[in-house]
Amino acid sequence: MDYWELKCRLESSIFTYFAFRFSSEEYEAAKVVWSLQYWLKMSSPSKRREMDVMKLMMSDYNVETINDGLNEFNVKFHGPKESLYEGGVWKIRVELPDAYPFKSPSIGFVNKIFHPNVDELSGSVCLDVINQSWSPMFDLLNIFEVFLPQLLLYPNPSDPLNGDAASLMMKDRKQYDQKVKEYCERYAKKEDITKSAADKETDDEDDITDEDTGSSDDEIAGHADP
Repeated sequence: MDYWELKCRLESSIFTYFAFRFSSEEYEAAKVVWSLQYWLKMSSPSKRREMDVMKLMMSDYNVETINDGLNEFNVKFHGPKESLYEGGVWKIRVELPDAYPFKSPSIGFVNKIFHPNVDELSGSVCLDVINQSWSPMFDLLNIFEVFLPQLLLYPNPSDPLNGDAASLMMKDRKQYDQKVKEYCERYAKKEDITKSAADKETDDEDDITDEDTGSSDDEIAGHADP
């Protein structure tokens, strides 16, 4: 018995269970849902890619395609409620491999975020469910409605991509919280996700200049005549 035959028999058993346990209306609704899920998972990678991106768009996510294709696009993502990131808006870069959904997508933050599991320079994300335990049963909507919100709500400083954020979170939670909010205020406003790459480079240079200026002022103050 191959995989798909076993899968069909299992689903048939589940439908039989529903038939005895639920009303005819509930049974028919469950049957439709299972059939739709099965059809989506059985579709070719290209069809599945189209369906998942369309599903994301229909769920009111702003999707901006790159090079007029569906392999690479940006998604507007809002920080989850009741988190330090609430009120922040990020542009998430998504790259779908040719083998998607059998191979996991690549996910990264375009504008800056201060988080132990997000690389501050590249924006790449350290998330086991995407990097290690990805399954074709997951889709893009799972990433933006479950996986990323959970990542921001529950950072894991023991497996960091941003060592400074992880260290600060473990040593001084109050200062860590303050820095997260500072980053949200400075880099995660609606206008930040519309900036060009050149604008971002200019902002980064300004940040460095501000830091250097601050250091110089401190040195001058430290060498003031008595």
